Amino acid sequence: MQQLSGLDSTFLAMESPTTYGHVSSLAIFDPQGTGVGFDDIKQLVSDRLHLVPPFRRRLVSVPFNLDSPSWIEDPDFDLDFHLRHIAVPAPGDARQLADLAARLAARHLDRRHPLWEMYVIEGLEGGFIAELTKIHHACIDGVSGAEILGVLLDIEPDPPATMPPAHPWQPDREPSQVEMLARGLTGLATKPRAGWRLVRHTVPRLGAVARNFSAGVPSARRPRELLSAPTMGAPRTPLNGQITAHRRFAFGSLPLTDVKHVKQSLGGTVNDVVMALCAGALRRWLLAHDALPDEPLLAMVPVSVRTDEQRGTFGNRVSVMVVELPTDEADPTLRYARMHDAMTIAKEQHQAIPADMLQDFAQFTPPSVLGMASRVLHRVANRINAPFNVVISNVPGPQFPLYSAGARLQGIYPLSAIADGVGLNMTLMSYNGNLDFGLLADREMVPDVWTMIDELRDELETLRKAANQP
Repeated sequence: MQQLSGLDSTFLAMESPTTYGHVSSLAIFDPQGTGVGFDDIKQLVSDRLHLVPPFRRRLVSVPFNLDSPSWIEDPDFDLDFHLRHIAVPAPGDARQLADLAARLAARHLDRRHPLWEMYVIEGLEGGFIAELTKIHHACIDGVSGAEILGVLLDIEPDPPATMPPAHPWQPDREPSQVEMLARGLTGLATKPRAGWRLVRHTVPRLGAVARNFSAGVPSARRPRELLSAPTMGAPRTPLNGQITAHRRFAFGSLPLTDVKHVKQSLGGTVNDVVMALCAGALRRWLLAHDALPDEPLLAMVPVSVRTDEQRGTFGNRVSVMVVELPTDEADPTLRYARMHDAMTIAKEQHQAIPADMLQDFAQFTPPSVLGMASRVLHRVANRINAPFNVVISNVPGPQFPLYSAGARLQGIYPLSAIADGVGLNMTLMSYNGNLDFGLLADREMVPDVWTMIDELRDELETLRKAANQP
């Protein structure tokens, strides 16, 4: 039995009828010439289950949510429950696939089973097949999710057979509620000590960060005093408020060579270009809806704090940055320069803050309190300003082809999560020379989410032209 960390439990506590805590990915494969189908993919997953421990772990909860739940090796594990075989109607185009993915992703995972599902989707135009994989965020973060993909995908069409496990898998005995209550009471007794440790170690460092940053960073590099921006709240936009239970999804790819050309010509990093593309696309969308605020938008950017020693351990090792998006700047070159400065400032702040602060805070807070906070947020989301407007996440991936049961992976598009207050998530994964964007939004807030894919492409073309200027 393995207890979840406080941060892992947060993704369980956040769930409600309109909010889910899992993340998904839509992988599209070209099986032509291989004859690959559902049975082949099922066999591959079955052969590699021992390499993906979260796939056979189920939750056991503490009565009254006194403490974080634990994972056990599911004594009733059934692979057929998790693998599903479906198809899209003809002609099976990208928008039909996206609509199906949005509906499937909007269904909560069943906590009576290990928290994952995989849908093998056929009927796509061109003979392609897709895999929609859903895994609860309590099991993985972006980096560990990419590690799972690395286990289920191969670097060659005909890989060697998977070696069986050194020891046969053994299910656990499910503990009684009395046993779990005893564990919860023991954990509850340690909360005051954990809280004191959090205050003693974190507060002095945060004070030093604020003093050093204020004294050492020129005001020209602090366009809106980012240290105070999250406290002030983000400007109101149509993207922010109380979400519904329904989603819209759009996906598309941008060439990494064009992004690198912009980076080399205008300076900065690939991630600076990604953030500028998102800022420009959001500006275009808000202008089209007559809803562009005078103030810059704020983005929450997840950051991995997983060390080399923690690779392969799954669970969550993340922190966050809140970054100013210069959506109020009309000139694309100046907008890019401001984006680069904002990212530099956000990184300086983030590096100065203890890497485990988010984990420590979540460890101190009981799940029952987190659940109550989530319900309160749902009720007041339309009446308060959110701390940020949008989530933007960039997950690094391999720059070479990958295969599943011999079928070549064409692209992999993330479907991350949204929550009350923030109705749009823009997540991308780099793969084999492309940036694969997946945009997930509340169905009512962003009915035209596909236009944002077009606006990302238009913004990249605008930056390419700016980069080519003498």
